[in-house]
Amino acid sequence: MNLESLSLLNFKNFNQVEMELSPRINCFVGDNGVGKTNILDAIHYLCLCKSYFNPIDTQNITHDEEFSVIQGEFLLGGIKNEIYCSIQRNKNKVFKRNKKEYERLAHHIGLLPVVMISPEDSVLITEGSDERRKFLNSVISQYDKVYLDDNIAYNKLLAQRNKFLKDIQGSRHFDRDMLQVYNEKIVIPGNRIHHIRMEFTKKLVPIFRSYYNNIAPGVEEVDLKYQSQLEKSDFLELLIQTVEKDIIMQYTTTGIHKDDIILKLNGHHMKKTASQGQQKTFLVALKLAQFDFIREMNNVRPILLLDDVFDKFDESRVRQIIKIVTDSHFGQIFITHTDEQKMRSILNDMNAEFKIFRITHKDILNI
Repeated sequence: MNLESLSLLNFKNFNQVEMELSPRINCFVGDNGVGKTNILDAIHYLCLCKSYFNPIDTQNITHDEEFSVIQGEFLLGGIKNEIYCSIQRNKNKVFKRNKKEYERLAHHIGLLPVVMISPEDSVLITEGSDERRKFLNSVISQYDKVYLDDNIAYNKLLAQRNKFLKDIQGSRHFDRDMLQVYNEKIVIPGNRIHHIRMEFTKKLVPIFRSYYNNIAPGVEEVDLKYQSQLEKSDFLELLIQTVEKDIIMQYTTTGIHKDDIILKLNGHHMKKTASQGQQKTFLVALKLAQFDFIREMNNVRPILLLDDVFDKFDESRVRQIIKIVTDSHFGQIFITHTDEQKMRSILNDMNAEFKIFRITHKDILNI
């Protein structure tokens, strides 16, 4: 799979852009703040129906404009697919494939797999468990439609149960049978999600360790451990046992919405002991393992987006990462960097086709 062409209209800082792309490596170079990351984010939009960085669609429209359009032509299994996304203020987002509008955006997820590696990924280490659950969901949803539907159903039921808990606060008597109905419904998708996350993590670990050792050969040992309240307890029993606490707190305190992945280096939590370089290597290796997993499950090579990932890496490590991703195992790659000459030097040493685009505040030039 590859993206053959991309066009933007009123998307972030770009009023109008059209470009023809290389099927292998596309590098966007330029000063900070000129919009290199925005190009990668537009590609992410076309693949997953949303921005990687900003969940509010209308904030991605160019200032003082009323709408934004992103279009791309993908080659998938030898067949061309035209993907169209339009965002308008005060209107729903429109997504089309070959001029036919999707009834549900979820139907598009997984068609065009993508993996983004960005400095923003540091939140997986520095922030709370919700960021790591988002990671789990973003990976698994790209190859498992049932998992995606289960997540949507679970979140809907969770919101309904929380509202019920809030409504009965302060009441001596409430419909316990109704609460039991919510319990019995939510455990069905919850148990399936738990099982799939557990199996995914187990299979991902050896792939992740292999990439880490390739990028940073040495004696460091990395690990991922899936943590869930459901590991040792039945979900339905947990909900029954915590009902009084849930009523007091006015929300559901147990379930797979509390799951986490523990990230470890040499047996210790990454956040507490790892250097910036170790954290960055950890995250790059994790995302490359994500690429492998999706590729195996979908039998399609995802598009790989590398956004400013080489900052704070020495040149030898940059070359090692580029060497890994330019292997034939990978497919189409998009890279952003501030140093044009350095990137050209590294890419010239690799046996792969590439295009370099210079981005300024005014235009984009294929150089």
